[in-house]
Amino acid sequence: MKLVHVALGHAVSSWKNTLAEIRERRVVERMWEGDHTVWKTSPEEIVNRLGWLRSGGVFKDHFPQVEAFVSRVLADGYRQVLLLGMGGSSLAPEIFRKILGIRAGYLDLSVCDTTAPATIAALGAWTETKKTLFVVSTKSGGTVETLSAMKYFYRRTAGRQGEKHAGLHYVAITDPGSSLVGIAMAQRFRRIFYGDPDIGGRFSALSVFGLVPAALVGADISSLLEWTDERLSPVVKLGVEVGAMLGVMAESGCNKATFVLSPALLPFGDWLEQLIAESTGKEGKGILPVVGEPLGAPGDYGRDRFFIGLSLRGEEPVTGLAILNNAGQPVVEMVIDHLQDLGELMYVWEVATAVAGYVLQVNPFDQPDVETAKRFTRAVIAQLQSPSAEKPVLVDGDISIYGKIPYAPDAGDALITFLRSAAEGHYIALQTYLPPEPHLTEMLDELRLLLRNRYLVATTVGYGPRFLHSTGQLHKGDDGRGLFIQFTGDNPVDLPIPDSMTGPGASLTFGILQLAQAEGDARALESRDRRVIRFHFSRDSRKGIRTLISRLQKEPI
Repeated sequence: MKLVHVALGHAVSSWKNTLAEIRERRVVERMWEGDHTVWKTSPEEIVNRLGWLRSGGVFKDHFPQVEAFVSRVLADGYRQVLLLGMGGSSLAPEIFRKILGIRAGYLDLSVCDTTAPATIAALGAWTETKKTLFVVSTKSGGTVETLSAMKYFYRRTAGRQGEKHAGLHYVAITDPGSSLVGIAMAQRFRRIFYGDPDIGGRFSALSVFGLVPAALVGADISSLLEWTDERLSPVVKLGVEVGAMLGVMAESGCNKATFVLSPALLPFGDWLEQLIAESTGKEGKGILPVVGEPLGAPGDYGRDRFFIGLSLRGEEPVTGLAILNNAGQPVVEMVIDHLQDLGELMYVWEVATAVAGYVLQVNPFDQPDVETAKRFTRAVIAQLQSPSAEKPVLVDGDISIYGKIPYAPDAGDALITFLRSAAEGHYIALQTYLPPEPHLTEMLDELRLLLRNRYLVATTVGYGPRFLHSTGQLHKGDDGRGLFIQFTGDNPVDLPIPDSMTGPGASLTFGILQLAQAEGDARALESRDRRVIRFHFSRDSRKGIRTLISRLQKEPI
């Protein structure tokens, strides 16, 4: 793995000076010594968050136990696994599955990181096609989406297998002492894997949270961690170089890190998005990772971009970066030799993110604004269950519009009015609280390109509540240049969330929880003076989004 092209323009001298400063101040050595003053004067949420530096090497000692566990699972006839988790607990397993695939004879893996009733119902049907192992993964043991899904699927399992045997189909991955430990013991889960409390969720890919699911799909863990021996120093050096670039470019105004990935590495962007956004977006600063936005022409961009190409050697090179570079845009390109270098690539970016935090002087290991959305969500749940629910500012046929926006005659005009404040340096985030499916994603991609090309700003797309555990911190903690467009919809069929693992009661549904998360996040954003508009579709959400696209296309630039 290496950098094959570095063109930072006017920032190259700052990058070299920063690298010299990192050497002079022994930043890397101090990181390994656990010195919190690399980032902040207070040790809080730093000294107890540096276990990731050694996690790959530590896991090697536990791998024989994991291998034995996987062998027993296969021998018992399991053929697929549904992982219930959010953020750092789900993104790494998902990219291991998508990038490395499933080795013959091992388990297929799907992830449940949503509260959309339609998606959960579909996953429920999937789990009944073959013998399914359920992995409940949450460091804190208190993640509401994960625990809600666990109770729902556990009740289904108990209904089919009986209360006595249901727990045998469940595995917990959590930190010692979490509430999930007590639940897993009480219900006699097949196994509990304990995480390292000194590793934060988004830095946990090379710990039990990422590598146990990877082992279940048959990933070659030994190859993924081979670099942790003699090659560690070059890996860290590369991470420092990349991290210094990220920080320096952000300080120079190029704080939209736009990732251009070759086909084999496309899923890697989702993991990078959380790692960078949640780590750097705080104290009025932040690096916005832009993933999945197709590459455009030089005229489609402002001067706030930093383009980063990641490729697998042997694939067709990413086209278009050279044209952007020749037009004056900063570009860096990195190549990995084999897919088994994925573990090494993850570590490089973990180091890079920690170093970027040093350059920006933010703590890359905390997430101070995440709880804000959760607090508002709890308040909204109570409101939605009463007659005093939020009222729309405009109703246009099947579309209801919410937000602090000026009067507009219809939904299309409301969107155009909302976007008039978009200017260079801003970004537009599409926040979609609808069941993720390919046709909807294609339409959102069409909309984001239309917005980028029209307003010359960076665009992101996120399915909620998944993105709350990814970019949600940055949305509230950065310099406030985001414009947030939410999409919600009615649920033709809703599903109850059981109140407990064993009882019959259900005082909340997934549909209410999902809508509460959307409204709660909107209120959290507004409390930070962010601009938010929400379009709620009572019927066909794709038709509603198509209406907005058509209106934008007709509006003269």
